[in-house]
Amino acid sequence: MPRSPAALILLLLAGCAATGPLPEPVGPIAADGNDCAVIAAVTRDHYHFDTADTPPPPLWLDGEGSGWAPRCDWASHGLSFPEIHDPARTPASSQPLRWVQFRQPRFDGQGALIDSAIMHGPLAGNGIQCRVRSGVAGWTVSDCRITWVN
Repeated sequence: MPRSPAALILLLLAGCAATGPLPEPVGPIAADGNDCAVIAAVTRDHYHFDTADTPPPPLWLDGEGSGWAPRCDWASHGLSFPEIHDPARTPASSQPLRWVQFRQPRFDGQGALIDSAIMHGPLAGNGIQCRVRSGVAGWTVSDCRITWVN
């Protein structure tokens, strides 16, 4: 057993060099149940819908014709949407133009990118794209950028 600090440091460095950095994941990370958690992270961290002062508007999950329609237990994420629009059906013109929309997240080695939009009324809304990362605290938003404003 080495007794000098220098010998101990060399031993530790040799151990680190032998293992090397962890490899990056190859290809997209499987989405499975993560779609719901990524959406919930954006509703919590960006829109702040998890507070009593900011209830969520109706939800619109947009699969862009792909058939993507995740079945999420929103209550387990602390959310309660007043209505969930069928993505295959355009809302009737008599319905108020108020909703939050999410497209299917795209997973990569850094976490996920997700596009979202919110409409507060006929001429009031904006689109965003958020980077969401997985960590010890679950999925959290690291940054968002505005993609359009109405």
